[in-house]
Amino acid sequence: QVQLVESGGGLVQAGGSLRLSCAASGRTFSPYTMGWFRQAPGKERAFVAAISWSDGSTYYADSVKGRFTISRDNAKNTAYLQIVSLKPEDTAVYYCAARRPYYSGGYYYRSNTYDYWGQGTQVTVSS
Repeated sequence: QVQLVESGGGLVQAGGSLRLSCAASGRTFSPYTMGWFRQAPGKERAFVAAISWSDGSTYYADSVKGRFTISRDNAKNTAYLQIVSLKPEDTAVYYCAARRPYYSGGYYYRSNTYDYWGQGTQVTVSS
């Protein structure tokens, strides 16, 4: 089983940037497809981005394309989410998630295809 810990959130002005990190421990990191989700106040958890374990393909929600970049460093057992041009509507708790090892199914946007979750990191964007 893999444990996930997010970091890098905070209070940022609109137009600013952040890099969120997701550190994994407990298992070899490379076979896990990683995803980022977010949950704004009063809303359901929503898919943000994913990166596959097999070839590093990336997937994004339409609402974040062009501003969010997901990446991974298998040597550091860490996934990242770089966010630029932050908007107040990006305010949310951001969660890192991992699928079970070597799983290559689609539907990256579905939270129920992820088996492991972090505790989340708060991102607040002021206008």
